[in-house]
Amino acid sequence: MLRVAASLLIAGSVLCAAPGDLDRARQLYERTQYSSALEILLPLASNSSNPVGPVHEWTGKNYFMMGQFKKAADEFEKAIAADPGNSVYYHWLGKTYGRRAETSSFVTAPGFASKARQNFERAVALDEKNAEAINDLFEYYLEAPGFLGGGMDKAAYLANKIGALDLAEHQYALAVIAERRKEFNSAEQHFRRALEIAPRQVGRVLDLARFLSKQGREQESEALFLKAEKIAPNEPKILFERASTYIRANRKLDTARQLLQQYLNSPLTPDDPPRAEAQRLLKLASGV
Repeated sequence: MLRVAASLLIAGSVLCAAPGDLDRARQLYERTQYSSALEILLPLASNSSNPVGPVHEWTGKNYFMMGQFKKAADEFEKAIAADPGNSVYYHWLGKTYGRRAETSSFVTAPGFASKARQNFERAVALDEKNAEAINDLFEYYLEAPGFLGGGMDKAAYLANKIGALDLAEHQYALAVIAERRKEFNSAEQHFRRALEIAPRQVGRVLDLARFLSKQGREQESEALFLKAEKIAPNEPKILFERASTYIRANRKLDTARQLLQQYLNSPLTPDDPPRAEAQRLLKLASGV
């Protein structure tokens, strides 16, 4: 009986270990400590008592954030094999193939791009309320040429689905479509409507600031960046977006470099632009 009791205690401790380990890995991921998170996650996959899908999901997310997209794709494929009805897994696999398309040769990029679209579409089909998947599929339709399954008509159709979930995001989608069609007055109206609907969302302020800068309306753009800072004084994304806007307009490059240095010294989350992108922009602003 003692041996049986001891065995049950050991089994119970193993079963309880996985959620705790996963929670620790998630916390490290949120602090962008991806290598440390992987040190916890990689041993878990070999233990049959662990929740297989989530282990592979979080392993894939950390590889993705580290730019190791092939390894990330392998992990998301394993997560899907464990839970083929999970919309989130397909969405992340689509994101990963999208990044592989962006970072591969012109020979392999079309194949990866098509896989990105297929997985985005599968994610949306499995869960029509998966807003992140819908938004990424919308961006794909907007950006990709017709022979890769993109198209303005598809993007416009998907904008209606976005409207059923988020009114502000719907106005953003309509603004982007109008901007692509060079209907700039209409685009501005939609950007402003999105901001009216969600006046405390910093992203809505930044969307309009970027648009006005591209239209050469720098003073209005600058006023909106200042407004964003008042709404969220410690938001690193504001530093990044302001710097990237200056660099795109080829102005205030000294200020852009200072903002990017501040950004790189800030505590970031996975939702913020990657440090690697900030470093790339810093080199660009420095003429390197």
